[in-house]
Amino acid sequence: MRNIFAISSLLESYNANVIVGKNGKEGIQKLKNAEVDLILMDIMMPEMDGYEAMKRIRKEKKYEKLPIIALTAKAMKEDRDKCIAAGANDYLSKPVEKDKLLSLLRVWLY
Repeated sequence: MRNIFAISSLLESYNANVIVGKNGKEGIQKLKNAEVDLILMDIMMPEMDGYEAMKRIRKEKKYEKLPIIALTAKAMKEDRDKCIAAGANDYLSKPVEKDKLLSLLRVWLY
């Protein structure tokens, strides 16, 4: 929750509208009821992890080009590869560095 608050606060300071899902299942449900430009997907979540959530999102034709950036505490090359294989466009390891996050947002949103 601390990470969610910190990232949400940062993004809101740039006038981003942030929608939070506490797990993959809730995130997918909220995605269906909102207009979304990009997803920051935490990998380690209860009920449905980020890998499964990304796979389900990518099955929907309307979300196949929606940028997804995976966020995980694991920083090994195989973890990055696993995120990309599950549907992420990019990957950031935690703790998330502000400048790296903002740089990736610029890449995928502009």
